[in-house]
Amino acid sequence: MTALEPRDADVSPRTGPPVVAESESAEKNEGVLGRSHRALSIGIVSVVLLIAFEATAVGTAMPVAARELHGIPLYAFAFSAYFTTSLFAMVLSGQWADRRGPLGPLAAGISSFAAGLLLSGTAGSMWMFIAGRAVQGLGGGLVIVALYVVIGRAYPERIRPAIMAAFAASWVIPSVVGPLASGTVTEHLGWRWVFVGIPVLIVFPLALALPAIRRMAAGPADGSTGSEPFDRRRIRLALGISVGAGLLQYAGQELNRYALLPAAAGVALLVPAVRGLLPPGTVRAARGLPAVVLLRGVAAGSFIAAESFVPLMLVTQRGLTPTMAGLSLAVGGATWALGSYVQSRPRLEEHREPLMVAGMVLVAVSIAAAPTVLIQGVPVWIVAVAWAFGCFGMGMVIASTSVLLLKLSAPEEAGANSAALQISDGLSNVLLLAGGGAAFAALGGGALGAAAHGAGAGVAVSHPGAFVAVFLPMAGVALAGAWVAARVRIP
Repeated sequence: MTALEPRDADVSPRTGPPVVAESESAEKNEGVLGRSHRALSIGIVSVVLLIAFEATAVGTAMPVAARELHGIPLYAFAFSAYFTTSLFAMVLSGQWADRRGPLGPLAAGISSFAAGLLLSGTAGSMWMFIAGRAVQGLGGGLVIVALYVVIGRAYPERIRPAIMAAFAASWVIPSVVGPLASGTVTEHLGWRWVFVGIPVLIVFPLALALPAIRRMAAGPADGSTGSEPFDRRRIRLALGISVGAGLLQYAGQELNRYALLPAAAGVALLVPAVRGLLPPGTVRAARGLPAVVLLRGVAAGSFIAAESFVPLMLVTQRGLTPTMAGLSLAVGGATWALGSYVQSRPRLEEHREPLMVAGMVLVAVSIAAAPTVLIQGVPVWIVAVAWAFGCFGMGMVIASTSVLLLKLSAPEEAGANSAALQISDGLSNVLLLAGGGAAFAALGGGALGAAAHGAGAGVAVSHPGAFVAVFLPMAGVALAGAWVAARVRIP
C-alpha cells in the first residue's frame, strides 16, 4: 500500500545517519498539511470542493430547471445520467491511472466536468440537459478514481484517514453556501447561471494539484518507463455496464410493454459486466474487500436516491422556495464531515465495523423520517434534523469504506479496486434512482410539475404517495446495509 513511501536510508556506524534519513524521517511524521504534502492536499481537496459545489448547487436548481424544461417525468434521469456515464469513466480511469499515472485522467476529467456543466446550462430541452449531465458524469468518474490512486501512492497509510476526513470537511462550506447561492441565483438570474458559473472554480485546482501530482504520483505504479496496454475486456465490460444501466433507467421511465425489450437488454449487459468488474463475492457480501465494495454501493445508492427527491418534495408539497429547500439539507455537510472525522480517530480504528453498522442504521432512520413532512402539520425543519443524523452516519461509512479499500489493495491494484468501489457506488445510484423514479412516475409524480407550475409557489399539490414510494424502499435498502457493514471485517 505504501510503495511510494520513502524508505529509510541506510545508516552507517562509521559516518552516522545521513541527512536524507533525517529528512525522510521528518516527512514520515508529517500530517496532510506538512511541507511535503501541503500543495497536494490543498489541490486535491479543492477538486473535491468543486465537485461538492456542483452537487449542492445543482441539486437546489434542479426542480426549477426540470419544470422550465417540461421534464419533471424525467427528473430522476437527470440525476442518474451522471452516474450512468461515470460507470464507464471509472473503469477507464482505473486502467489509465494504474498504467500511466493519475495525472492524465484527472486533467481530462476536470475538463469534461466543466464542459458538461456548460452543456446543461445552455440546454434548450430536458434531453439536452440530461446529455450535459452525462458529460459531467464522464468527468466525475475520471476524477474520483484518479484521486483515490493519488492518495494510495502519495500518502502513507497512517495519514490516509485524515485526508479522507479532509475530503468530507470540504463539503461543509458548499453545503451551506451552495444552496443559498444557487437558490438566490436561480430566483433572481435563472437556473442556467448555476451551471455556467461553476466552471470558474476549475482554475485553482488545476493550477495547484496537477504539478504536485506530477511530482509525487506520476507514472505507472511499478515505476517502469513503459506502460502496459489497457485491458480491453474490462473496457468492454465497463461500456456494457454503462449502456445496460442506461437501458434500465430508460425502461423504468417509459413504464409500458415496449419498455420490456430495453429492460431485458439492460439486464443482459449488466449481469456479465458486474461479475467481471466487481471482486468475486461482492453480491453475496463475502467478508473483506467484497463486503466493503458492496457496502459502498448500498450506502451511497440508498442515500443519494432519497436525497435527490428531497428538494422536489419540499418545493412541490410544502411550497418552499428553491433556496429554502436547498438549505434544509445544508447542515448535513457539517455532520457528514463530523462523521468522517470521528472515523479518522486512531483510537477508534479497532471499532470501525460497529461504527459503520451504527452509521447505516442512522441513514435508514433519516430516510424513513423525511417523508413525514408530507403531513401538513409536521414542521419542515424535521427534514433538516433527520438529514443531519443521516449525513453523520454517511460520513462514518463512506470514509471508512475508502480507508478499508486502500488498506486491502496492493499498490498496483489501487486503480482497479478504486474503480470497483466507485462502480458499486455509481451502479447502485443508477439502479435505485431508476427504481425510485419508476415508482414516482407510476404513482403520478410526473403530474407534479404541471400542477406546481400552474398553481404557483407556495401551493401544495397532490400525489404525496409518489414520494413515499421513493423514500420507504430506500430506507429498507439502507437498513440492509447495516447487515453488510457487519461483514466487512477481514477474515
